[in-house]
Amino acid sequence: MKETMEKVKKVHKTRKKVEKEPEIEQHPLESWLRMDRIPHIWCSTCGIGTVVSCFVEALKKTGFDRNDVCVVSGIGCSGRVAGYIKQDSFHTTHGRAVPFAVGLKLANPRLKVVVISGDGDISSIGGNHLIHTARRNIDITIICINNFTYAMTGGQVAPTTPLTAVATTAPYGSYENPFNLPSLVASCGATYVARWTALHVRRLTNSMTEALQKKGFSFVEVICPCTTLYARKNKLGSGLDLMKFYHDNAEIAHGADPNDVDIQFQSKIKVGKFVDIDKPSYLDAYNDYLKTKLGDKFKPWGVDEEEH
Repeated sequence: MKETMEKVKKVHKTRKKVEKEPEIEQHPLESWLRMDRIPHIWCSTCGIGTVVSCFVEALKKTGFDRNDVCVVSGIGCSGRVAGYIKQDSFHTTHGRAVPFAVGLKLANPRLKVVVISGDGDISSIGGNHLIHTARRNIDITIICINNFTYAMTGGQVAPTTPLTAVATTAPYGSYENPFNLPSLVASCGATYVARWTALHVRRLTNSMTEALQKKGFSFVEVICPCTTLYARKNKLGSGLDLMKFYHDNAEIAHGADPNDVDIQFQSKIKVGKFVDIDKPSYLDAYNDYLKTKLGDKFKPWGVDEEEH
């Protein structure tokens, strides 16, 4: 009996060795994400995950040293991005993502600092920081995920909600004129301004790549579907319906006047690269101006001694 049992055990051990579970291939983005926090909290058919994928692909294209890249976000659905991307990242308070990013850039100019946050966070409570950072042409990149509403806090009217669109705080439709974000940042001095939708994956990735490599204040707006609140309130259908709407109604208009790309409720959406210019960044202007005033006494900020 004992001999029989020993033989059975040996057979089982042999089978275990032979029947090993196949190795699971690593997801292409796994090394770029904090997998211990996955699955994410975003709703099904939300476009924020698409934006994250595009950003990671763009970052890979630039070839930047990952140790020199910082991602900052604020409060809201899009504000969670910083917590999922496996980079030095900071989840700041509501509306303070941009000034936090500016502080990082000025404290350590070699860093590539990126803000990824929502339209409410960046253009509402953070609007004052947005316009002055663009005016100063500080060398950071902002990716503004625009879903036309305050999605995490209940679907209230946002600074980007189109006229007549319904929200929890506008049950009969919004009567407040929304921001045209490309026009706003362009008029303040941004060197790079573009807009795409979450449907335009390749074009969005390429645009983010350009923005990351652009010196000065670069801004990419991403029109993003929110089916849980914005679409439901306005009876716009599913996430697939919204993507189909983007497909049928997005018009590529490279070089368009940013003043002419405002968004009306369920109308054509002009997308593309609207601004791509060169001018001194904030630190360039700082160094050049004080050099003329102080001469050899002045030590440039953020410039290597060898370069200087």
